[in-house]
Amino acid sequence: MMLDWATLVGLVGSALFVGGFAYANAAAALDKVLFNLINLVGAILLLISLSVHFNLAAFVLEVCWGLIALVGLVKALGERRGRPAQ
Repeated sequence: MMLDWATLVGLVGSALFVGGFAYANAAAALDKVLFNLINLVGAILLLISLSVHFNLAAFVLEVCWGLIALVGLVKALGERRGRPAQ
């Protein structure tokens, strides 16, 4: 296995996922903006890595993960601004 820039970017994305999961399980009160932002950035970094080292199953997972995080982020930002969730 070659440790190139794409692999390093993917490892950072993976670390964000693990960190976000740990945060969600350890936090007394979950900050949904932070949690979804961590997941969105992690998915983007892994998609960048996958653009070099492609794997269809991982690509589909990361697209779904990123879309869910994006929807969650938009919803959380709306709630933070005082608008009701839809």
